[in-house]
Amino acid sequence: MSAIERMFLAPSLEEPTRLVTLTGVGGVGKTRVALDAAVALQPRFRDGAWLVELSPLRRQGDLLAHVIAETLPLADQTTRPMTEVLAEYLADRELLLVLDTCEHLVEDCARVAEALLRAAPGLRVLATSRRVLNAAGERVLTVEPLPVPEDDDARAGTADAVVLLTRRAMEAVPGFTVTDADHAELVRLCRRLEGLPLAIELAAARLRDLPVKELTARLDDRFAVLGDTDGIATDADPPWHQALRTAIGWSHELCTPAERLLWARLSVFAGSFDVETTQRICADDHLPAADIPAVLDTLMDKSILLWRPTGGGERYRMLDTIREFGAHWLRGLGEDDALRRRHRDHYLALARRGHAAWIGPDQFAWYDRMTAEHDNLRAALEFSLAEAEGQVALELTGTLWFFWQACGFVKEGRHYLDRALAADTAPSPARVKALYAIGQLLLYLGDLPALEERAAECTALAARFGDTERGYAAATELRVSAVRGDLESTVARAEAQLATDWREQPLTLLPLAALVFLTHSLVAAGRFEEAFRWLDELRAASERSGERSMCAWGDFVRAQAELALGLFEEARWHAREALVVKHRLRDGVGTAHALESLARSATATGRYRDAAWLLGLAAQLWETLGRPQAGIPPMVVAHQVCERRTREALGEDAYRHAFDAGHTTDPESGIVHALDSSSAPPL
Repeated sequence: MSAIERMFLAPSLEEPTRLVTLTGVGGVGKTRVALDAAVALQPRFRDGAWLVELSPLRRQGDLLAHVIAETLPLADQTTRPMTEVLAEYLADRELLLVLDTCEHLVEDCARVAEALLRAAPGLRVLATSRRVLNAAGERVLTVEPLPVPEDDDARAGTADAVVLLTRRAMEAVPGFTVTDADHAELVRLCRRLEGLPLAIELAAARLRDLPVKELTARLDDRFAVLGDTDGIATDADPPWHQALRTAIGWSHELCTPAERLLWARLSVFAGSFDVETTQRICADDHLPAADIPAVLDTLMDKSILLWRPTGGGERYRMLDTIREFGAHWLRGLGEDDALRRRHRDHYLALARRGHAAWIGPDQFAWYDRMTAEHDNLRAALEFSLAEAEGQVALELTGTLWFFWQACGFVKEGRHYLDRALAADTAPSPARVKALYAIGQLLLYLGDLPALEERAAECTALAARFGDTERGYAAATELRVSAVRGDLESTVARAEAQLATDWREQPLTLLPLAALVFLTHSLVAAGRFEEAFRWLDELRAASERSGERSMCAWGDFVRAQAELALGLFEEARWHAREALVVKHRLRDGVGTAHALESLARSATATGRYRDAAWLLGLAAQLWETLGRPQAGIPPMVVAHQVCERRTREALGEDAYRHAFDAGHTTDPESGIVHALDSSSAPPL
């Protein structure tokens, strides 16, 4: 049992430790030690172990709780503070939370960890940081470099540092083998690098070009020349170990000019990046775009970059210590501000393209693209806000409406839109669009007072501008009527929006949303024939454009009408159609509503065990959203009727058994079962 396991499990102590921080110099392997401990400890925690990667967050401590929630995953869509929502979610759970790379957010990490540990007795937190958190109850473990043998004999080849060097050399150099004569040189090299894993990884990459003995000799020369004054560490930079500074500095010297320049420029990325984006941001006359793929490959070969395949293509990333070195050189080149501005401008252009393409056939591809770029979008927003470029921040946050709403980042979207609206209060079309965007999020959050306030400003401001801005204002007022539950006003406003030439124009969200609000209100009012006519138009418009998300909302509304009319199998089919799309887009509200509709269909057709299981699965999703159930008054009533009828039919014990089975099943496998009409739920 490791020291970390003993601290958390405390087999011989009265009180186990609940917060452990692993500290140590950069490159010593804190993350590796934490992950190994998490794997060993995971079976001891009923609700598992969860890794929260904080390095892409940079200095956005106010988003710490949001990032933890996304990891769990907890897609809260309430107006409560996220830390409070997290505390409630974790209160009765037993899990290990690994907060990796906390040194740039120590105060925020300490505050959030303390709050969560107070609320959740079954929670344990394992942090990695170059600095201690100074949190209540924290115990600190210093991660030391890998053991390096004192002598050079063959038995030294079993030491951890030598084993790592040998393994990485075999990966880097095809056919690499270690002879008895090589052992002494390998040991000398590890000793010179003082057992630091990252330094060893960088050195191993050089074995493609140099034999072990020559590599060791050159490193000896490098140490003698540089000592402690290699110019990397400054008062503003982290305290790096001399061996690591030397290994990174030497790797940098051995890079070509193009490799060094790209290394520096890549430091502007938060998280991962792909080839195309690298070309757009980093290329110029000194670094042609056509050369960049080859330079990325050579940086990967030298262990400067890490590569990983994804569903959307190949992506690269840098370890934090490597990125810090690149950022240091970028500042030295005088390019830091220019590259960060190019980075921001690229992601503003990406947001514009996503906005224009979202109502179209590539929604799923855009979802994948934008979620992969989430860290970089945050970095672009933070740059605009930090540089007091309020108009750009307004445009970027407003243009990302589809990302905030349809991709499941409602609460974070409100966070950024509130900040951007406060940063620039001057009247402008960008402000109108941002007010419209936040109105959509406030609808999801159910915050009627804030929605009314933003809608009033949007309407007053839009009068100064053109038809586009007035359309945004009308759409925002429509959402106010919908949240108020004013069916007559909602129908009137929606019909007014649709009494335009929208059918002759490129399709946008505004008429599609109006159709959804209109048909939902018509169904609630019992005006089914009118609702079906408009639903047919919604489906036809969506199919012509290839749009999926709003069409799925139409399927959900149609299922409500069919349930009311006794068309239960038709309702089941349309609820499944909605579930496929909403689950693919990680729309938690839409997914939960579709599951509720399937449960109502099951109850209506006498499949009571299926209904109870589906209600349990839906309840699990509502909890991740911070809501007890459907939220919309007609949906709450329908839920209560379904639950009561199912309980009465099954009896309390059988109902609870089936409900608990759905409530505790893995959500992904549960939704697969819900979509499979031939498969009974696993009770």
